[in-house]
Amino acid sequence: MRQVSIKPPTPSARVDGYFANIGWKPFRFQRSVWKAYMQGCSGLVHSATGTGKTLAVWMGPIQKWLKENPDDACWNPKRPPSLRVLWITPLRALAGDTEASLRAPLDSLGLPWRLESRTGDSKSSAKARQLKRLPTALVTTPESLSLMLTHERLLEQLAGLEAVIVDEWHELLGTKRGIQTELALARLRKLNPQLRTWGVSATLGNLEQAESSLLGVDPAGEARMIQGYRKKRLKFQSLIPAQMERFPWSGHIGTKMVPQVASLLDQVTSALVFANTRSQTERWYQHLLKQRPDWAGKVALHHGSLDTSVRRWVEDALRDGKLRAVVCTSSLDLGVDFTAVDLVIQIGSPKGAARLLQRAGRSGHQPDAESRLAFVPTNAIELIELAAAQDAIRSGRLEARPLLNKPLDVLAQHAVTIAVGGGFDPDELLQEIRSSHAYQSLTQREWQWVLDFVVRGGSSLAAYPDFHRVEIVDGRYQVTQRRTISLHRMNIGTIVSDASMQVKYLKGKTLGTAEEHFLSKLQPGDRFLFAGRLVSLSRIKENVAYVRRATGQPDSVPRWTGGRMPLSSELSAALREKMEQAADGQLVGAEMKSLKRLFAIQQRWSVLPRREQLLIERIETRRGHQLFVFPFEGRLVHEGLAALLAYRISRVQKTTFTMACNDYGLVLQSPHKIAIKQWIADGLFNTEALVPDILRSMNSTEMAKRQFRQIARVAGLIHPGYPGQRKNTSHVQASSNLFFDVFCQYDPDNLLLEQARREVLELQLESSRMITALDRLEDSEIIVTDPPKVTPLAFPLLVDKLRERVSSETLADRIRRMQTQLEKAADQ
Repeated sequence: MRQVSIKPPTPSARVDGYFANIGWKPFRFQRSVWKAYMQGCSGLVHSATGTGKTLAVWMGPIQKWLKENPDDACWNPKRPPSLRVLWITPLRALAGDTEASLRAPLDSLGLPWRLESRTGDSKSSAKARQLKRLPTALVTTPESLSLMLTHERLLEQLAGLEAVIVDEWHELLGTKRGIQTELALARLRKLNPQLRTWGVSATLGNLEQAESSLLGVDPAGEARMIQGYRKKRLKFQSLIPAQMERFPWSGHIGTKMVPQVASLLDQVTSALVFANTRSQTERWYQHLLKQRPDWAGKVALHHGSLDTSVRRWVEDALRDGKLRAVVCTSSLDLGVDFTAVDLVIQIGSPKGAARLLQRAGRSGHQPDAESRLAFVPTNAIELIELAAAQDAIRSGRLEARPLLNKPLDVLAQHAVTIAVGGGFDPDELLQEIRSSHAYQSLTQREWQWVLDFVVRGGSSLAAYPDFHRVEIVDGRYQVTQRRTISLHRMNIGTIVSDASMQVKYLKGKTLGTAEEHFLSKLQPGDRFLFAGRLVSLSRIKENVAYVRRATGQPDSVPRWTGGRMPLSSELSAALREKMEQAADGQLVGAEMKSLKRLFAIQQRWSVLPRREQLLIERIETRRGHQLFVFPFEGRLVHEGLAALLAYRISRVQKTTFTMACNDYGLVLQSPHKIAIKQWIADGLFNTEALVPDILRSMNSTEMAKRQFRQIARVAGLIHPGYPGQRKNTSHVQASSNLFFDVFCQYDPDNLLLEQARREVLELQLESSRMITALDRLEDSEIIVTDPPKVTPLAFPLLVDKLRERVSSETLADRIRRMQTQLEKAADQ
């Protein structure tokens, strides 16, 4: 009898079988990625959230290995293949979930691969084992990848790497962590010129820039941009107050909508309730439990300052369908696959169409499922933002991520990293660095300055041995001092935040971290909301705040830095379009129709500005002369614009200004009447000499000092100390201020000083956007009105000014009385 040999299934057939087992069928874009990968290409996959991007990039390496190893009888799980794939995730909190998603097809197909994670949360025993032999596929973060490059013994294994996959590239793009990733990728390509690089992205406007930043200046093989599902089925709804006030103010709706939110949660199995700040999540969590005490244990809290164990418990419970709702921040924006979530609730405007789309995609996290999002305004005018965001999403006008250009603090850190990991030849490393998009224009002078800085601390610190980190041995730049190596490895990274303290029960578990500047202001016994609990401070000892459970009302809620999100330029433009439609009486959608009475009063007393118009309202009150200006350009632009206008006017007319800003406009208050029409005619909005005027108006030295603290930390001038012995904020601040002053006096051409000033202009003041705004305003028709009363657009700005004043009555009572008076005037 003749023996018939059975051919093993093809790699494609095996992958199709896996998809069939999970009830799916591969999409065309996924097959396109697999084909491109097999051809040796690199590229970027752009597809909506929850449409199969992970499998699109993961199955390429799997199919290639299956093609090279078709006989599964030869597979040996005890001898897994060497390192083939590096998966970079933007958040270490996502590593566990990413690993679980990648493991599913490996287990189903029976592949003998070893898949592991390596992040700051990984056990030291796992890291030590990986230093000897890396797994077949490794999930890691930009920081951990940089740390791996400091270990010379790993370079040979990294040289054998076949592919690097960067997840959620849109989150890293335009940040220093993204720059750190670009530099690490350039190093990996140097180790293996045939390396495939693939990125995964969603909700992004500048795709071509994103691709070139990921792949570098001259990528090996063909570069491919593969579009997946750009549009998912979306359903938006707004929870509109039964009685819409015509004179709104920021935050006044907010928790008044808790009953409506609870009613909506009653109708679904599981939901994510997104708030824009961690403080807001703490408040909403408490209000929901107060509204529905029976939901205790079914509603949870999730934000980045909670302890890792708490966050993991919440993620697991949500995934298992045990929670009705999780009140969260952007900590759940990315990556984690919660197919059980069937509704997203957004509290307050997300300030960008891309962010709204990203969060909506957390519900219905499957290719064919509908994503549902309910919007809860904290201010009536935010309803216009939602209407504008929906228009922007429908027309595909998503936000671009502005790119950073050759930050030298990150480059200095990277140079030390490579010097620790075996050393470098300066000319070869320069060529490698220039292959990255961010540093393609790096000059020989700038590179020589960086080398001088890492070798001897630059011209002003040459006398101090602590700053002689890198040595030149036979023309090769290396780090040989054990202390320098240890300090560098402990402080690799580009995220710099205020110093934080652990928050722990006197006897019991850790709740999370809160920033030192908040905790240091508390007295023993002060009560505050944290991790969804009311606690009181007992004492602070050795950088730990010890608390106990408390009852009654909180004295405060922690405020974390980075909470304020400015309106994006794309959403600003869409918002101006909606205002023009309202001026023409075109109120499309429930959101715009709900504001009909508000628009009517604005038009009766003043004007609803069109896109090519700038509205300025002059109103005299008991406190002085108020100038309300409405560019609709976002808070950061308005802050810089307010200071600039006040500076230009006060140079000629002696007066004092107080000011307030929001995303829609700004107000300047002066005891003297301002001849605004004459100032406009004389070039108030002129862009000539703009940058010097901005720097003078914004107390640029203090702002540059604050920005320099971050740069000094990243560049390695200061470090926060050893684990368990962290220096406090005031110590780090004093050290960075000392360096700043020394450089200003003895080394004024120091390139880190230049970088600090540039980052103040671009990151804190958005000067490029301000210049664009001023150009637009200069060409606009300027309408100056004198309303009889404070208008609906001006009222929120007036309230923001009131917040700064000390009054014997509560702010809410004062505002309510003002609203009543204005409502009566509007009805007459």
